[in-house]
Amino acid sequence: MGPIQAAASIMRQTAKTDYPKRENLGLGQPGSMPGLVLAMVLLLSGCAALPPQPERPPAHAFGDPEVTTLGRQALAAAEGHAGQTGLVILDRGYPAFLQRAALIEAAERSIDAQYYIWNSDRSGRYLAQRLLLAADRGVQVRVLLDDINVGDRDVVIAALDRHPNIEIRIFNPSAVRTGIGKWLAFATEFRRLNRRMHNKTFVVDGAVGIVGGRNIGDEYFDLHPELNFRDRDVLAVGPVVRDISVNFDAYWNSASTYPIAVLAAADRDQHEQASRLAAARAAAADTTGLRPPPVQHAVAAQAVLQDALGQAVWAQAELVFDPPAQDLAGDADQPQRTAQALHRFVAQARVELVIESAYLVLGDVQLDMLRQLRARGVRVAALTNSLASNDVTANHASYARRRPAMLASGLELHELRP
Repeated sequence: MGPIQAAASIMRQTAKTDYPKRENLGLGQPGSMPGLVLAMVLLLSGCAALPPQPERPPAHAFGDPEVTTLGRQALAAAEGHAGQTGLVILDRGYPAFLQRAALIEAAERSIDAQYYIWNSDRSGRYLAQRLLLAADRGVQVRVLLDDINVGDRDVVIAALDRHPNIEIRIFNPSAVRTGIGKWLAFATEFRRLNRRMHNKTFVVDGAVGIVGGRNIGDEYFDLHPELNFRDRDVLAVGPVVRDISVNFDAYWNSASTYPIAVLAAADRDQHEQASRLAAARAAAADTTGLRPPPVQHAVAAQAVLQDALGQAVWAQAELVFDPPAQDLAGDADQPQRTAQALHRFVAQARVELVIESAYLVLGDVQLDMLRQLRARGVRVAALTNSLASNDVTANHASYARRRPAMLASGLELHELRP
């Protein structure tokens, strides 16, 4: 796949199923004491309700990138590319981490970060600590997280949120905030809680955006000692960055998004809050285990972006995202904007269609379309996970059941080794 085709496929961002890691709950058989406890937890979780939403006027992303250093760099790079977007594919994990770290250091006005997963591991802590320092120097930081991977970190997240320049919101939260009850709430509110936010975006000063498949965590940045995902991002400057911010604002202002301050139990110990933030600031300069170390100064960070822009492919780009549902408990079976865009995109193929997807499960409609493409002489090839490289066995089982039909339809199918 050439760089322009690859960038186009990334910009048509599909929702990858990043399931959280779960421990064996060991609840025992119905009728046992653990079974009675389970019944009680289900009853309690069914009675829990989300707090009322506070009054909050719609908020919008920073819209004057040209007054910032990053914005002026982007404008200079765009000379001679009117109406086009500059795209830099971030194909490897650690360089993708370094780009995010550099953008935080270069930020002057705003940082908007939207993620399904933000882990509290080496990379996750480092980026969060540097966001705190950015807020200290006056940058307005907004962080939007899906609730399913927040875990029991409400108090820690709320401590950051209490910084005057940091605001953190949680998408589609469970009313039960801690322990096993949070997971068991799925039994009583499955239709609502099964609707998650898989979008992964990072926009700085309204001038530079990163969008793609990576969450925030060591396994996404080649820093995990045992497991690393081969995900991909694209760094973008130009018109599509505004579209990324439109996506962010749609979720930020959604009725399904709650400020963490509304969800978290009030921590009246102001000394404890101050101690948490002080410890984060003290640790923010530590680059142990990060080699080469990320830059920690604005001038060096701007140089990192300048180097990246020198590799940019300039092309027409379109961001496609599924807006937050108005009714999270409603029908989820209708094709959404991303699926419709992919359908149109595939229908235009004339010579070759190349697919790379962590999870590949084609239904009857997609298989019929595949057969039509093959009848027109279009080559269709796909790369997906093998069982050995798949992180979710249930997903692989769904794929394996459809694999014979996919092969019979003329798909060239390749599986990744671990």
